[in-house]
Amino acid sequence: MAIEVFNRFEHKYKLDEETFNKVIEVIDKHMVPDKYCPNHSLYTIANVYYDTTDDYLIRNSLSKPSYKEKLRMRAYGVPNEGDKVFLEIKKKYRGLVNKRRTSLELNEACHFCETGAAPDIQPYMNEQVVHELEYFIEHYNVEPKVYIAYDRLAYFEKGNDDLRISFDTNIRARRENVRLDYGDEGEPLLPEGTRLMEIKTSRAFPLWLVQLLSKYKLRRSSFSKYGTEYKRQCMAV
Repeated sequence: MAIEVFNRFEHKYKLDEETFNKVIEVIDKHMVPDKYCPNHSLYTIANVYYDTTDDYLIRNSLSKPSYKEKLRMRAYGVPNEGDKVFLEIKKKYRGLVNKRRTSLELNEACHFCETGAAPDIQPYMNEQVVHELEYFIEHYNVEPKVYIAYDRLAYFEKGNDDLRISFDTNIRARRENVRLDYGDEGEPLLPEGTRLMEIKTSRAFPLWLVQLLSKYKLRRSSFSKYGTEYKRQCMAV
C-alpha cells in the first residue's frame, strides 16, 4: 500500500544542466532510483491545486506564516475517469511538512471537490483522511485553480527509506482546462534545462550529502511551484 501520511522536512535547490550532471554522478553512488525511474527515465507528476475564490490559500502561503496548508489532486501521468488519483492536504509548520492523502478514482475525487460530498468509503481509501478532506473542502469552499505538471527523476538512499531526493524538470502550468484528464500541456515556469532538486527527510543529512552541497556551493531556494505560477499570473493581469 502506498504511504498516505508523511512528516518530513523539504529542502529545495535550483540546478543548471552542468551542475545537475555532476550531482547525479555522486547521487548514483549512494542512492538508487525509485521503481518509476528505471535507467534514469523520468515520470510525469500532474497536480490540480484547489483554492478559494480569492486565492486565500496561496496568498497566505506566500506571506510566509509559521503554518500554511494547501489542497491538491495528484496523478502520475494523464489518468482516465476510473483511474486512481491522490487527493491530499499538505500542511507546513515551521518547516516541517505533513502530507495526508487518500486514493480515489478520478471521478470520485472531482465530485468530492466540486460538491463537498464525501464518497462512500471503499477499501482503497483512507477513511480518516477522507473526513479531514471533507472538513477542508467545506471550510474553504475550494475550486480548481491551476494545473501544474513536471517530469521527475527520484532516488532513495540505500538502506534508508527516509531520505528521498528528486529532480523535477519541464515544470509547466495552465489555468484553462484545469483537470488531470485533459492532457499534461502547460507553459514553462523555469528556464529550459533548469532542475529543481528536492531533498526530503525527517533526519539530519548524511555526511556525503553535506559534502556534495558544499562542493557545488548549492544554496537552498524557497521556490514554490504554485507560488511561482500565482505570482506570474498576477504580473500578467
